[in-house]
Amino acid sequence: MRVALKIAYVGTGYHGSQVQPDVATIEGELFNALKQLEVIEDPKSARFSSSGRTDAGVHAREQVVAFDTDKPSLAIPRVINSRLPNSIWAWAHAEVTDDFDPRRWAASRKYRYIMSGEQYDISKIRSASKILEGEHDFANFCTKDEDKGTIRNVEKIDVRVSGTLTKIDVQANSFLWNMVRKMVTALTMVGSGVRDEEWLKQMLDPESYEEGLEPAPAYGLTLMEVEYPEPIVWCEDGYSIRKANENVHDYMVRHRVMAEVMDHLVPKE
Repeated sequence: MRVALKIAYVGTGYHGSQVQPDVATIEGELFNALKQLEVIEDPKSARFSSSGRTDAGVHAREQVVAFDTDKPSLAIPRVINSRLPNSIWAWAHAEVTDDFDPRRWAASRKYRYIMSGEQYDISKIRSASKILEGEHDFANFCTKDEDKGTIRNVEKIDVRVSGTLTKIDVQANSFLWNMVRKMVTALTMVGSGVRDEEWLKQMLDPESYEEGLEPAPAYGLTLMEVEYPEPIVWCEDGYSIRKANENVHDYMVRHRVMAEVMDHLVPKE
């Protein structure tokens, strides 16, 4: 039987989602849990695949993975979570067809970037974001991979303010390596007045104009959702979701305290 899971994680402290030797990764932790429970023998024979990879420090609310197993009764969130660290949790599962591929079958993905917005003109960022929507060559907005084309269709960009924070939601058919984080860098450059919209339009014409961009910090980025053309019947695990809420609350309290501690470390002028 082929099973799909929705996985969420706090990416801080992990070297990305994709398994790598000698470093902590999301897949590495997940593989260990699945093997300990004897849900799979190894990822290759189980035809393990995911909806995509996230970089070091990037988080996810809805990373989709799939694998073959002959123990579907154990391939459920509350069982798998018992062998995972608190920073990673499964929260829904589904039985899928034998040929289901979470990456190739995905119709679109949505990422959210959260940043401090106090130093930017949000109206400029909103206006500039409309330039990036549609099908373009995003070669200037990615870390290039020679095996992949750079044309993508950005379906929607939504920019909104929440207190002192700005949230930028980007939905596209697929994303290039570092694409969202470099788009955020470009938008903040326009929002701060360092660049203008004409420059942004030039950046979408890489054959005549080329400029490197530093990606925005990874800690602000979250993979929010993966959509499929044919809806999957997901079974959400209420216990796992409640437990995850408790863990996330602990993270929030710790970081609020740390923010106050950091504020006291430097003498006031």
